[in-house]
Amino acid sequence: MSKKKVVVGVTGASGAIYAKVLFDRLVELDAQTRDVGVVFSSNAREVWKLELGNSDFEKLPFKVYSANDFMAPFASGSAKYDTMIVAPCSMGTMARIATGVSNDLMTRAADVILKERRKLILIPRDTPLSLIHINNMKTITEAGGIIAPASPSFYSNPKDFEALAKTVVDRVLDLAGFDLDSFRWSDKENQ
Repeated sequence: MSKKKVVVGVTGASGAIYAKVLFDRLVELDAQTRDVGVVFSSNAREVWKLELGNSDFEKLPFKVYSANDFMAPFASGSAKYDTMIVAPCSMGTMARIATGVSNDLMTRAADVILKERRKLILIPRDTPLSLIHINNMKTITEAGGIIAPASPSFYSNPKDFEALAKTVVDRVLDLAGFDLDSFRWSDKENQ
């Protein structure tokens, strides 16, 4: 398996736990990555502090780029990042991606991933959805992106919020092509 170059975008949508668990899992999967670049939206850090009660985003073992750093390697297709995950993905960010508005590094990176026909996975965490949201999801799906809603599974009997969030993150990492140990549904395991 070749090592992956991954971009992680974190927006100010509620659901910072998904970003935290994703970063934890990427640390565990370090042998499968060649590079992980990170970009936070302007509100993402504030939501993280509010929801998780810490500033652990300042201690990430990955390179974090400014939201306005268009010189970041993943702002160009020539850098060959193969996957971008936006966790959580706000509806505003999703709308900008769907309409091709590349007004910051996150939306530019998503635009690059789509134009290069690579893997874009968005984790929206919002309810209810308006028809505008649904149409934006449809547009991104038709462009080759994957919408993976933050809909945790319960059949693994998660014991806490992190374990619950991990059910979503592990599914997303499966979609991204990582080889990982995760709870798998099967008749044998659930008998």
